[in-house]
Amino acid sequence: MINEKPERTPNFIRNIIIEDLKKGKNDGRVHTRFPPEPNGYLHIGHAKAICIVFGLAQEFNGLCNLRFDDTNPEKEEDEYVRSIIEDVSWLGFDWEDRLFYASDYFEQMYEYAVQLIKKGKAYVCELTSEETREYRGTLTQPGKNSPYRDRTVEENLDLFERMRAGEFPDGSRTLRAKIDMAHPNLNMRDPVMYRIMHASHHRTGDKWCIYPMYDWAHGLEDSIEGITHSICTVEFEDHRPLYDWFLEQLDIFHPQQIEFARLNLNYTVMSKRKLLELVQKGYVSGWDDPRMPTLSGLRRRGFTPESIRNFADMIGVAKRDSIVDVAMLEYSVREDLNKRAPRVMSVLKPLKVVITNYPENQEEELDAINNPEDLSQGTRKVPFSRELYIEQDDFREDPPKKYFRLTPGREVRLRYAYFIKCTDVIKDETTGEIKEIHCTYDPATKGGDAPDGRKVKATLHWVSAAHALDAEVRMYDRLFEVPDPLGNKSGEDFKAYINPNSLEVLKNCKLEPGLKDADSGAHFQFERLGYFCVDKVDSKPGNLVFNRTVPLRDSWAKIEKAMKNKS
Repeated sequence: MINEKPERTPNFIRNIIIEDLKKGKNDGRVHTRFPPEPNGYLHIGHAKAICIVFGLAQEFNGLCNLRFDDTNPEKEEDEYVRSIIEDVSWLGFDWEDRLFYASDYFEQMYEYAVQLIKKGKAYVCELTSEETREYRGTLTQPGKNSPYRDRTVEENLDLFERMRAGEFPDGSRTLRAKIDMAHPNLNMRDPVMYRIMHASHHRTGDKWCIYPMYDWAHGLEDSIEGITHSICTVEFEDHRPLYDWFLEQLDIFHPQQIEFARLNLNYTVMSKRKLLELVQKGYVSGWDDPRMPTLSGLRRRGFTPESIRNFADMIGVAKRDSIVDVAMLEYSVREDLNKRAPRVMSVLKPLKVVITNYPENQEEELDAINNPEDLSQGTRKVPFSRELYIEQDDFREDPPKKYFRLTPGREVRLRYAYFIKCTDVIKDETTGEIKEIHCTYDPATKGGDAPDGRKVKATLHWVSAAHALDAEVRMYDRLFEVPDPLGNKSGEDFKAYINPNSLEVLKNCKLEPGLKDADSGAHFQFERLGYFCVDKVDSKPGNLVFNRTVPLRDSWAKIEKAMKNKS
C-alpha cells in the first residue's frame, strides 16, 4: 500500500518507489537496508541515511535490514558494532530480527567467486599493490593487462583454494575480476575481489585469511537479502556498473541502486578517518565527546532523536551535493527542547547579593512555571532567602549605554520574586574585585509589578545561596573556527582550525535545589542561558555535571525570518 501523506520536503527516491509500486515491480515489495562498516562511530551524516532508508520502509509498509559490512578485520571492532546498534535504536528505528553481517555470507561469496573463475571471469594475480596501480592506467590513459590474466581456469581454481588455505603471505596474491583494462570507468579495470589478510576477524576469528573487497561483497549482500532499493550516497554511483556486472555474470537477484547526496555540514568534518584521528591524538576526549558530530557525542551533549529526525526531514533528499548550515541542526534541537525541557534557574558565574532589608532568618517558597510552552508541566516551588546569587554579567558598577540590568541605584525584577535596588558594592580591599552587592527589596512587588505602577527594564534569574547546589557546567561550542576546515587554501592541516574555545568548564555554578536528583541525560532550559542536560558519563550524585546543548540564541531562525521577509 502506498502512503500518500504529504511530504515536508521533496524526495526523489520516494517518487521512484511510488512508480515501482504502481508497476508491480518486485511483487510490490519495498525492502531497504542500512549497511555501515564497523570501523568507527556513526555521525550525523549517517543519521540522514538511517532516516531515509528506515523512513521509506516504514512509509511503504516495507522492511529495512541493519547489516554490518565487516569485510576488513584490521579496522573493525565489536565496540563499533555495539555503538552502531545503540545509535540506530536511539534514533527510534527497529530492524526487528533482521540484523545481518557481511561475514554471514563469506562462504557464499567464496562460492560465487569460484563460479566466476569457472566462467573465465576471474583470475589470481600476483602483481603487488604498487604494480596493480601502475597497470591500472589513468582517467586519460588505458590500463594494461596483468601478465597473470590468461591463466587457465584450473590454475586459478587451484591458486584461489590455496589462498584460502593460507599458503601465501599477505599481499602476495589477489583474485581479480576479468573485465576490461581499457574501460573508461576505472572501477571496471579488473578490480580486486579478494586480498590475503592473515588477521583475526571480530566474528569469524581465524577461520578466514582471505577477505572480500567492499565492491565485490556489497552488491552480493543486497542480492542475498532480497533488497529491492539499494540506497547509497553519490560517491558509489561510479561503482554501480561494477555491482551490476557482478550480478549479471552470476545471474542472481538484482537490486536497484539509487544514489543521493551525502550530508555536508559546515564547522565540522564528516570523515570517520579524520574523526578517528581527533580521538587517537587527544584533540577530543573520545568518540562521544559532545563536540563531535557523532551520534554518541550529540546524544551526550543533549540532542534528542526527535530533533535529529526532524533535521533530516528539513534538509530533504537531493541528488546534488551541498553544504548545510549547522545552525539548522541547532535550530531543530531548540525547537524540540523548547516544547519539552522544563525551565530552571541556574547561575553559572555567581555574584552574591545580600538583601539588607529582608529578615535574616526568613525563607519563603515562590511559585515558578515549569514550561510556559506546555502549561501541563505545572509549577514548582523555588526557595528565596536574604542571600542570593545572580550572574556576574547581570551587574555593572559602571554600565555601558543601553545596559538595563542591575547597577548602583537602579531597580530590577528578580524572576518570580521581587523588585530589588542596588545600594552598595562590597569589594576586596587588596584586589578591588567585587565580592558582593547589597540591595533592598520592595515586599509589595512579590511575583508581579509595583502597586504604584513603576516599571523596570530587566528581569534577572537567581538562586538562593542557602539552598543552591554546586555543579560543574561545560559550555560547548563548535569544534572548528572556520566553516570549511577541509577546504583551506593554505595547505594547513584541518586540525589547525580547531576552536580553542570549543569547551569552557565552569566549576562554581549554583543551581536550583530541585535539580539534585535530576536523571542522567535529563534536559533543562537554564533560563536566559540556554539548553543543558545532565552529563551521562561524569555526573554523579553529589557531583553534578551539566553540558550545554545549545545557547538560546538562534541564528538559523533569524536567517529563515530574513529570507521570508525578503521574499
